[in-house]
Amino acid sequence: MPNLIMFFGTECAHCHEMNPLIDKLEKELKITVTRLEMWHDSKNKTLFDKHAKDKCMAVPFFFNEKNEKFICGKTTYDKLKEWAK
Repeated sequence: MPNLIMFFGTECAHCHEMNPLIDKLEKELKITVTRLEMWHDSKNKTLFDKHAKDKCMAVPFFFNEKNEKFICGKTTYDKLKEWAK
């Protein structure tokens, strides 16, 4: 089961802007962020609904299953790094 998840939408410009930061984070921390497309995948949308609950209604949505930290929307590299630890 993934620990770090990025929920995204295929056509989401903000999600695409976050991809280089996620790539950098994965390299620097030697981790994997599971990227789940939720606009066209009902299974991923159900998982998004479970984790986002009242926290977030949009993508990108970052969820850390280990400590339940989350980020709703576009963010900075430093905030992503803190979220992933």
